[in-house]
Amino acid sequence: MSAASTTITHEVPPKSGLRAFVDRLRGGDEIAHLITLIASAGIILITSLLVLELWRTSYLSRTKFGWMFFWTKVWDANFDKFGAATFIYGTLVTSAVALVIAVPLGLASAIFLSELAPRWLSDIVSFLIDLLAAVPSVIYGLLGIFIVVPLMRTTLGPALKKVLGFTPLFAGPNYGVGFLTAGIVLAIMVVPFIISVSREVLLSVPREQREAALAMGATRWEATWQVVVPWARTGIMGSVFLALARALGETMAVTMVIGNNPQISASLFAPGYTIASVIANEFTEATGDLYLSALIELGLVLFLMTFILNGLARILILATERGGGRPA
Repeated sequence: MSAASTTITHEVPPKSGLRAFVDRLRGGDEIAHLITLIASAGIILITSLLVLELWRTSYLSRTKFGWMFFWTKVWDANFDKFGAATFIYGTLVTSAVALVIAVPLGLASAIFLSELAPRWLSDIVSFLIDLLAAVPSVIYGLLGIFIVVPLMRTTLGPALKKVLGFTPLFAGPNYGVGFLTAGIVLAIMVVPFIISVSREVLLSVPREQREAALAMGATRWEATWQVVVPWARTGIMGSVFLALARALGETMAVTMVIGNNPQISASLFAPGYTIASVIANEFTEATGDLYLSALIELGLVLFLMTFILNGLARILILATERGGGRPA
C-alpha cells in the first residue's frame, strides 16, 4: 500500500501599487513608457500652440473679412482690402505642376534603382539623391533664376506654346517666370524625396514575391510592375504626399521664380503668387495691424491646407490598404 503524497503550492500574490511601479521602473518599462509619452505629448502640444498662436494673432483679419477672406481676389494694403484666393490658387497650381512632373520621374527612378540597376550603381546614385534632398532651397532658387527661367523664356516656353498654344494652359505671353517655372523648380526639389522613400519601400518587399512571380513565368519587368509595385504602393503614396507637403510650404525657391504677381490666370506662363512667398515678401513691410493680421491668417490658411491634404492622403492610404494594397 503506497501513501499518496500531496503537494501544496502557494500562489504568490501579484505586486501592486508602489512596489509594482518600482519593479517596472527598474526593468525600464516605465521609463520607456514615460519618455515616449512625453515625446508624443510634446508634438501635440507644439502643434496646438502653433495653431492657437496663429488663430489669436489673426483675430483682426478674421473678424473683418470672415469667410470672404478665402475667395476674395483683392490684395491691396493701401485700402486695407485683403483676400487669399489668388495665393491659394497659386499654391495649389504650383504644387500640382510639381507633382505631375516629379511623380513619374521619381517612381521610374526608384524602380530602376531598386529592381534593375546593379547594386553598386544604385548605392552611388542613392547617395547623390540624398545629397540633393539636403540642398538649401535658396540654391534651387538661384538655379531656377539662372537656368530654368532663361530656358523657359527662350526654348521650353516657345516649344510648348507652339505645340499646345491652343489650350488656355499655355496661352498668353511667356516671361520666363510664372506658375510653370515655379512648378518645375519645385519638382526638382521634391523628386529626391519620392525617389529615396520609394526606393526603400520597394527594397523592403519580400524577395519571395519576386521569385514567385518569376517562377510562374513572368518577366523581370512584369514581376516588378505587377507584383512589387502593387505590394509597395502604400509606401509610394506616402512618399508622394510627403513631397506634396514640401511643395505646399516651399518659400524661397518659389518666391525667386514665380513672378510675385497676385492674380489668377489659367495660363501656366503667367506670373503668380503663393501663400508662402507673399508672407516672405511682405511680412517685413506690414506696418498696419490689419495688414500683419492678414498675413498671419494666410499662414493659418496654409497650415489648414496642409492639414486637410495630409488628412485626405491618410484616408486614401487606408482605403488602399483595405482594398488590397498589400497582401495579407
